[in-house]
Amino acid sequence: MSKTILISNVTIVNYNREITGDLFIRDGKVEKIGQALQVEADIFLDGTAKNWIVMPGFIDMHIHGSAGFDMMDATEEALRGMSRSLVKEGTTSYLPTTITQRVDAIEAALENVNGFVNNADEAEVLGIHVEGPYISTKWAGAQPIEHISEPSIEQFLKWQQLSGNRIKQVTVAPEIVGGFEFVQAMSEEGIISSIGHSDASSDEVEKAVQLGAKQATHLYNQMRPFHHRDTGVVGSVLLDDHMKVEIIVDYIHSHMKAVNLAYRLKGAEGIILITDAMRAKGLEYGEYDLGGQTVYVTEKGAHLSSGALAGSILTMDQAVRNMKQTTGCSLQELVSMSSTNAAKQLKLSHKGYIDEGFDADLVILDLELNVQKTICRGNIVFES
Repeated sequence: MSKTILISNVTIVNYNREITGDLFIRDGKVEKIGQALQVEADIFLDGTAKNWIVMPGFIDMHIHGSAGFDMMDATEEALRGMSRSLVKEGTTSYLPTTITQRVDAIEAALENVNGFVNNADEAEVLGIHVEGPYISTKWAGAQPIEHISEPSIEQFLKWQQLSGNRIKQVTVAPEIVGGFEFVQAMSEEGIISSIGHSDASSDEVEKAVQLGAKQATHLYNQMRPFHHRDTGVVGSVLLDDHMKVEIIVDYIHSHMKAVNLAYRLKGAEGIILITDAMRAKGLEYGEYDLGGQTVYVTEKGAHLSSGALAGSILTMDQAVRNMKQTTGCSLQELVSMSSTNAAKQLKLSHKGYIDEGFDADLVILDLELNVQKTICRGNIVFES
């Protein structure tokens, strides 16, 4: 049983409000919020004179790997290693993400998540994000082109069964053969269709949205760009209020001004911060593997030999700091972009918000937004 925790004299920030006060945690939940709470607790954390900020734990909807591990390793050790490493950056839950690969490799990764149960000291696996293989060869990026295929609803439903119904999001190019039917089927199954690695025109994006697409995968990257005669994927998703956009704020995948443009057009309620990180995150520069391909990691990011970007080594706390620096957004807006919007997309009624009865998934930050402590389901799992 987890210990009770009292956190006093901190700034508690949600997407819609900000208060100074105390938090009491019992059995993995926030039990009480108030001023000068008088309760007995096993652990007492006093924020007096520390200027601590408490936010909902970060939710990363798009991450391939970390700390030498990758979702596609298809081992319990890999998921465990990712889950343990992510708490250092304030991430309390995430969607491990597949890559376009051989069918048997994808199925092994999906089966590996089916039955995986997190330990108390780990970021929680919320489900799976399937990125590819139903994408455009024109915008493959680091997705191995030889394994790209047309969407198959039958195949995907088999995959969902193999995963134990844990697939929550799929990246798809709606304009390819069978794409629109696939988007509609995913919508009916309650799975997030995210437009990515796509050459869709503005009309095709609009049709996909009408059929249930809700999101765009790593905005700006590997999608038809904006043109004044056809807004493409980029312009169309920026203008559509029904669409959330993932964005990788590492200043490699997106220029600061492009980040600011997205913020001005979508607002905080339309943006989901992600890392799209690969296994080299948290490790030294060098050569690594992504989907059977050699990735060269330097201070300029993660690239294939062709020069194509191959994921990132970004952490969620750095993404949050970069977003603040780039846009001057408020703390409440940062909560939206780092946690609440993801929770809403995933229909989580118990995460992405700090309130009585919600999961005690919390990140404690200093004024510079550096992680001081991470709490997963009521357990202190990281302390700086």
